Amino acid sequence: MQNEWILDVLADLKTFAQQNGLGVLAEQLDDTQLVAASELALIGEGQIADERGPAYAAGYNIGGLGRRL
Repeated sequence: MQNEWILDVLADLKTFAQQNGLGVLAEQLDDTQLVAASELALIGEGQIADERGPAYAAGYNIGGLGRRL
């Protein structure tokens, strides 16, 4: 897949965060890696990545306040 480089970038950022005492950021980047991998998988299967699909796959609700999903 041509866009997998983004996963490497996120991994590098996570490593930097861990090595520099940015634990919360490292955890968030771990979640971000899951979302990115989910979206890339959908794109690779020829599906359009729904704005909330990867978030649901990762166990998160990214809806706004007062927004019904």
